[in-house]
Amino acid sequence: MRLLILGGTEFVGHAVTEAALARGWEVTAFHRGRHAAPDGVTELLGDRTAPDGLAALAEGEWDLVVDTWSAAPAAVRDTARLLAGRVGRYVYVSSCSVYAWPPRTAGWDESAPVVDGSPDADDVPYPQAKRGGELAVLDAFGEERSVLVRAGLILGPRENIGRLPWWLNRIARGGPVLAPGPRDLPVQFIDVRDLAEWILHAAEHGLSGPYNLVSAAGHSTLGELLEACVRVTGSAAELRWTPAETVLAAGVEPWTQLPIWVPRDELPELYASVYGLDVARALGAGLRYRPAGETVADTWAWLESIGGAAPRRGDRPVVGLAPEVEAKLLGL
Repeated sequence: MRLLILGGTEFVGHAVTEAALARGWEVTAFHRGRHAAPDGVTELLGDRTAPDGLAALAEGEWDLVVDTWSAAPAAVRDTARLLAGRVGRYVYVSSCSVYAWPPRTAGWDESAPVVDGSPDADDVPYPQAKRGGELAVLDAFGEERSVLVRAGLILGPRENIGRLPWWLNRIARGGPVLAPGPRDLPVQFIDVRDLAEWILHAAEHGLSGPYNLVSAAGHSTLGELLEACVRVTGSAAELRWTPAETVLAAGVEPWTQLPIWVPRDELPELYASVYGLDVARALGAGLRYRPAGETVADTWAWLESIGGAAPRRGDRPVVGLAPEVEAKLLGL
């Protein structure tokens, strides 16, 4: 198989590239040159936002293109149109954020209403950007040659948002750690490597259409994740489970200040939007995912290998709780 990966040097793109190389595929990575591509990759340099930025893609044929673009849909439109006659299938890594809000109830599948979007849009909010990207792919490749990967929370090595790395580094420092309740809060996420494997599986089996890509409900809990962080770091940290209402009353923002945490009872619509996905379609189409503890352990091993400071995307907000806010909540 011949793969064209648009990006391929950071989180999701890097995982897809490594998975394809492990299969013995021929991989071409089109990127801006800000980060080195993995060994064994043919590199094409260009900036999709610049005039003539797609010139390096003017020639060449591939069986599959994988695109993780999150900004202006017009960039996806231009790329998809350019490649439509020379690529067999287009996989666009979208997001469950394309589903309309509110309301949502637990167990929403790919038939749920989506936000409005335009393939011609430039600077638009994230949900509309991802939906516009989906429409751009559909316009150029049609439904039969398009795969729309509506990913939920993605964790694992090379994470450049900082959610799991923040928890690992905080717990590694030890001492009392604010753990927002409830401990048994179910969470859904997908290890980036399992996401990558499914994407290649989808291409190999000629799949098409939208798929929610995340673990099944009940795969893990917040307690299991944080306790795994304690184990793999070897820390003497003490998780102090604190009622959700207490944490919210202090003005702490779920998801950003305390990454991964969204209280189910206090913020039911937000919780359902993040952790209420139905993934039956993807499971029926070969989705497999590893134990949560493996994701935590491998992310910590990667963090240690790079000195503990995870890279961070500049277009996403900084996550994590300030030490003084945590200390106040813990009464320290």
